[in-house]
Formats: sequence, C-alpha cells, structure tokens
Amino acid sequence: MTQYLSKELNQHLFEGTVIPAYPLALDSQRKFDEVSQRALTHYYIDAGVGGLAVGVHTTQFEIRDKEHNLFETVLKIASEEIDKANLSRPFLKIAGVCGPTKQALEEAELALKYGYHIALLSMGQLDDYTEEMLLERTKEVAKVMPVFGFYLQPSVGGRVFSYDFWKRFMEIDNVVAVKTAPFNRYQTLDVLRAVCESSRYQEIAVYTGNDDNIVPDLLTVYETNVGGEYRRKEVVGGLLGHWAVWTRKAVELFERIKRAKQTGDGYAALLTEGIKITDANAAFFDIHNDFEGCIPGINYVLAKQGLLPSYTCLNPDEKMGAGQTDEIARIYQDYPHLNDDQFVQTHLNEWYDKAKGDK
Repeated sequence: MTQYLSKELNQHLFEGTVIPAYPLALDSQRKFDEVSQRALTHYYIDAGVGGLAVGVHTTQFEIRDKEHNLFETVLKIASEEIDKANLSRPFLKIAGVCGPTKQALEEAELALKYGYHIALLSMGQLDDYTEEMLLERTKEVAKVMPVFGFYLQPSVGGRVFSYDFWKRFMEIDNVVAVKTAPFNRYQTLDVLRAVCESSRYQEIAVYTGNDDNIVPDLLTVYETNVGGEYRRKEVVGGLLGHWAVWTRKAVELFERIKRAKQTGDGYAALLTEGIKITDANAAFFDIHNDFEGCIPGINYVLAKQGLLPSYTCLNPDEKMGAGQTDEIARIYQDYPHLNDDQFVQTHLNEWYDKAKGDK
C-alpha cells in the first residue's frame, strides 16, 4: 500500500524549512559511536530544524556496505530520538534511498518500517541506467512512499540530466519535492522550468541543495511562461550538507530570509551575508581540492565543537584536503557570527546525558 504525506506534513514541506543532511558519528578507529549519534540528533532538534535527511551523502554511502552494515542502525537511531523528543511542531523524517531499483525499493521499505515520511532518491552511481530506466525506478519507489527528487552535482557522484528527463520526472505521482543540487545555475533552472511546466507544479515543493548558493536560491522567485501563463515558483527551504554544521545559525538565517520575503526588506544585507556563507562552504566542502574533504570537513567542525568524537570516515581514503583546516580556521576568524559554538557549549552535556539515558 502506498504511503502518502499527511496534510500537516505536506503543509510543513511546502511552507519551507531547514533540513540538515545527517552526519555519521565514528571514533578515531572508525568504530560507530551510538551515544554521539544520539546526542547529535538532539543538537539538530534543539537547533530548531524542521526535519532531518538520514542515510544520505553526508551520512556516508559506505554505511550500506556489508562490512559496516550501519544503514538500518542509523535510520533507527535517528527516528527513535526524534520520537522521544515528543515535538509539538511538525518534523520531517527523510531517508536517503539509492542504488539499483531492487535496492532502492528495499531501502524505501526499511525507511517505512522506522517511520520515515519521504525518500530522498539519489540517482548517483547508476551510469548503466538510461534516463528512461531512472524514471521507471522513480515510479516504483513512489508506489512505496513519497519521493524527494535529487539533482546531485557530478563532482560528488551525480550526473547531468536532460530537461526532458526532469519534465517527465515531475509528472510522476507521489513525487512531492525536488532538491536542486547541481551547483550550476543552468541546470538548476532546468529543474525549476520543469516544475513550472508540469501539470503537478502546485504539488511539488522545491528545495535548494546548492550549498554554494544558499541565500540567493532561497530569495529567488522563479517565473516561467507556460502557454502564455506566467507561473511562479520559489525555493521554499533547504536540504543541505552545509546546514549540518552551525545549524542554530542556519535556522536563524532562514527565519530572516522568510521575513525578508514577506516584507520585501533586508534583501541587500542577506545577499551580502550569503557571500560569507558561500565562503564558509568553500572551506567546509574543500572546493580547493575538488571536494576531496567535503564529508570530513563537516565532521571536523562538529568534532571541534564536541558533537562528534572524530572527523574520520568509513572510507580511509576520505580525508581532509590539503590546507582545509587552515581554511576553516580562517572562516572562524573572519566570520565569527556564523558559528553556533556558544549554543553547543551551553547544551552539549544535556544532549549527551539524554543520549546516555537512551543507550
């Protein structure tokens, strides 16, 4: 039986919110640290996010490898901590789903088992699949649960898709949102045009995953001429690896953006702030080394704050890039208002106490 979003969660999705991509807690020996994983979940909840994306690129795709076998464990832990928080606000549980059709369906079923609401469907690492095959795969997953489409940038395993692909993608029933993350304005526009030209354009929420262009994406309303009718679509929220760090400040920024869109005031200041955030992202994602340290960079900042025991990854080849720690230090020095270190220091023991009580 197909799962659909509840009216409350659908409204929450369309109003827009902050959704961090969920990191993985490992010690320096690459052993899974359950207490830190649970504590990290409370950090995001108390920072005020509206959802979490678990089992995605930032969580490390290697969690699915037999030697690690952590995919189900991490899905379960994140879901348990969200439930135990007993939140009065709506909160989206989003599960990363990837691989060939059979694997994707199995992952979607597992996500349902642990109470997830939406599958963030990756189309990376499927070079042997034609666009037609990927559309059929999407239809199959959408028969299980709502789908969040995902345009992943090529430099971290994604591929470029035709405009026709996205136009057909948007017509699939139970596709409820799309994340534009090609780090490319032209390809981002392809997705927005495809949404606007779809017969389902009012049924699909658009989120940014362009960590290099967060603020401008969120401030822009796209307008497309469809048969003489101008259709408008805005990027209502973000599902971002960048928002896995300094998350409390990301929530505050998002509230500023929402106020600016409502009042028309503050755009110039926000665009200037957006440049600083892009500069920070360049350090976190290690753009000077072609994204070599994009996951370790996120983990490094969290470990520096005490939220992770280390910044190591399951893949021993996944390391910080040359000069990346210096770049992160520069960002801390140049833009001290962007970090949420004080918020973390105030609540860190509380989050770990909760986590230890759950173990």
